[in-house]
Amino acid sequence: MTEHPPPSTAILLINLGGPDSLDSVRPFLCNLFSDPDIMGQNRLLLKPLAWFISRKRAPAVQKYYTLIGGKSPLLELTRQQGNALNKVLAPHGHFKVFVAMRYWHPMIEEVVEEILTSPVRQVIVLPLYPHYSATTTGSSLNEFNRVWQRLGADKIKVNPIREWYDHPAYIRAMCDTIQQCVDSHKLDIESARIVFSAHGIPLKFIEQGDPYAQQIERSVELIAGELGLRENYHLCYQSRVGPLKWLGPSTEELLKELAAKKVRDVVLVPISFVSDHVETLYEMDILYREKAVEYGISNFYRAPALNNSPFLIEALKELVLQQYSGGI
Repeated sequence: MTEHPPPSTAILLINLGGPDSLDSVRPFLCNLFSDPDIMGQNRLLLKPLAWFISRKRAPAVQKYYTLIGGKSPLLELTRQQGNALNKVLAPHGHFKVFVAMRYWHPMIEEVVEEILTSPVRQVIVLPLYPHYSATTTGSSLNEFNRVWQRLGADKIKVNPIREWYDHPAYIRAMCDTIQQCVDSHKLDIESARIVFSAHGIPLKFIEQGDPYAQQIERSVELIAGELGLRENYHLCYQSRVGPLKWLGPSTEELLKELAAKKVRDVVLVPISFVSDHVETLYEMDILYREKAVEYGISNFYRAPALNNSPFLIEALKELVLQQYSGGI
């Protein structure tokens, strides 16, 4: 008699994704700029506009990826997080972690099809963005829902996790990476400037009620409180593209302002990113470092992204178990 494996709870980790070669930069960008949650709902204009923007931007973006090894490390890092999460969940039940990317392979549809080939009683969808925005978590959940409905898996319970910006283990993880950076460079955490840099979004989303900026600010407050920071921390936003007004101040503007005040010790902290990718490895480590030196900041450091931080994995585990215990 053949024994069938017991039904499991599938954990679907979703991240942005990134090109796996220089040749995939343009199609990756085309997928990104084809997203109606970012670019608007005009279906007639969406595809030709995405084609035009990706064609125009691809050469510059390829140069960025060339400087960080020719591809994005995001999938590999997310799979490492998934493997670590699998291990810490093992004593708590039958779980299986899957990894999908929003704009590059493995795409959400590919992974959902894989999930449905095994006995599953529940799917917990966990976008790896601590802070909710329609442009990140919202887009990922919308795409998952479109795929889920198309594949007709209505009998399986789905529990999405929308935000976890104030989760204690996430806050501990952020405090830990900052403290390690400060200690390794023998800085005084009370006098060095701690600069939190978040991925920006256009102001129009905030005006439409997007809670992203408010949640970023709350995370920064909680981290600053835990570390005992006072007047020596700042919040800024990076990665602006296009002509729209974006959240500010920009990271470059803030660095210039600090340099004008004769600040010499700066620790740049990636606040909205849980894994290294082009925004940390190129923008922070190369572009903003060059700008800081140009402006006169002599000691510029970047706190590591969380990547495989035990505190991050603990946060993901607690988020899953909370949904698991309350969702069956």
